[in-house]
Amino acid sequence: MSASESSSVGRRTFVLGAAAAAGSAALAGPLAPAASAAGFGWSDDGSHYVVDTGANLVFKVSKTNGDLTSLVYKGTEYQGYGGKNSHVESGLGTSTVTIAQSGSTILISVAYGTLKHYYAARSGENNVYLWTNKADTSVSATRYIVRVKAGLFLNDEPDSYTYTTSTIEASDVFAKSDGQTRSKHYSKLRVIDYDYIGWTTGSVGLWIVRSNHEKASGGPFYRSLLRHQSADGGGLYEILYYGENQTEDQRFGLQGPYVIAFTDGGAPSSSLYPANLTTSWADSLGISGYVGAGGRGRVAGVGIAGRNTAYPYTVGLANSGAQYWGTARSSDGYFSVGGVLPGAYTLTVYKGELAVYSTQVTVSAGSTTTLNTITISSSNDPSNASAIWRIGDWNGTPSGFKNADLMTYAHPSDIRAASWTGNVVIGSGSETSAFPAYLWKDVNSGLLVYFKLTAAQAAAAHTLRIGVTTAYANGRPQITVNDTWTSAIPSPPTQPSTRSLTVGSYRGNNYTFTYSIPASAWLTDTSQYNVLKINVVSGSGTTGYLSAGTAVDAIDLLA
Repeated sequence: MSASESSSVGRRTFVLGAAAAAGSAALAGPLAPAASAAGFGWSDDGSHYVVDTGANLVFKVSKTNGDLTSLVYKGTEYQGYGGKNSHVESGLGTSTVTIAQSGSTILISVAYGTLKHYYAARSGENNVYLWTNKADTSVSATRYIVRVKAGLFLNDEPDSYTYTTSTIEASDVFAKSDGQTRSKHYSKLRVIDYDYIGWTTGSVGLWIVRSNHEKASGGPFYRSLLRHQSADGGGLYEILYYGENQTEDQRFGLQGPYVIAFTDGGAPSSSLYPANLTTSWADSLGISGYVGAGGRGRVAGVGIAGRNTAYPYTVGLANSGAQYWGTARSSDGYFSVGGVLPGAYTLTVYKGELAVYSTQVTVSAGSTTTLNTITISSSNDPSNASAIWRIGDWNGTPSGFKNADLMTYAHPSDIRAASWTGNVVIGSGSETSAFPAYLWKDVNSGLLVYFKLTAAQAAAAHTLRIGVTTAYANGRPQITVNDTWTSAIPSPPTQPSTRSLTVGSYRGNNYTFTYSIPASAWLTDTSQYNVLKINVVSGSGTTGYLSAGTAVDAIDLLA
């Protein structure tokens, strides 16, 4: 699904992504062993259930609260730092914890009020399968965190703060002495971009393979923290619901399985990836909210017409109870989204991350809902409008703008960022790369765009459009043309209320501001530059990079 990313510090490396090269290193064990491995089974030491997978993995679960208290692979303990265990959220408290074996599967069940959590082991595998069923808001369960001892895996990547303690924002964004920034928020990746996260030393790999996120929120392009490293140790996350820069309400129900997987240094087996994983062995285990393959359906489309083939297209399904997505084939737009719970869904087609088509579909268990060719009308893609000039392109992201790529893994103050100020000249050839991805009231408000018009163009009124992808503290653009005409202050669109631009996320709600500029605002001398000033306005926010701001998708002046 995406290329891997890798880096090294000394001899230790980490790998993060969907299809990391494993070389000749061994992958995780098979999902359906022919027979139980020697040593497979469980015991009770009085305080914990102890599970031996019969491979190289032994783990313990507290009988008191369901914490994962030990994770021993090939004789080395990996679990825990700072006196903390691996668990749902920050620990559940006193729970009812039970264990049962069914053939080659051992299931530990944890009940805490309305929340149910499960650990499963399969004979001969170095994997732990986890499910979490959050039924309502009575329990604050938004994540599972695997806490890993310090020193076993080291890195100095964007989501690490091993080598710095200087805080520059809140208590979770740090600056190194060389000016680079680090934070657990800086994962770079959207959900659609990765299948697993973790680290490898070259001889041992520890990973979380994500679930299909059907009960998560935010859609395929959502970003949240995935892991962290500090002097205390490391953390790997499966985010069940993350409220930062969130565009959807929380969903409830069973999420999983997600998998803690050990390998001999390589990537986890692709058979564990959410698009490939089959769990018929779990059908009869009695997991609350579990729906097997036979109780699910599929949506398939013959193709998508009217695409701009320079961009990937994604098809998403969503309702209040579940979300799914799939990639449209580049040649013809064919798509297939499987494993869908029965129900009525909104189907949305995205060009890049910009919604350009929507319809309703109904999914039934055991069947495929087939759609004829979907046609994206020219009016649904704003790129099709004739423009006198355009900065960027309409794809739902700030891609191509100054500092856009860096902002998914660094703070705006990072030394690697180009200056956020500076004006733009239409016709220079660098319009997009010179225009900042983000605009803030306290940083670069008042940015100027210079452009010329022909006599015919200057004789007519025109519409200016500014597309944004999110906003912080109700930041929105107000424009002035040639210091003679100023637009009204637009109303703020609905956007997340939390931090976004400073924690690696531009993904909010795409919105287009339109401004009707009268002919009287233009200069009549065609040799002179017209000047567009873009200010960020808001009554909210604080100062600097936490002042009101917005992320830009595209700007154009229509013909």
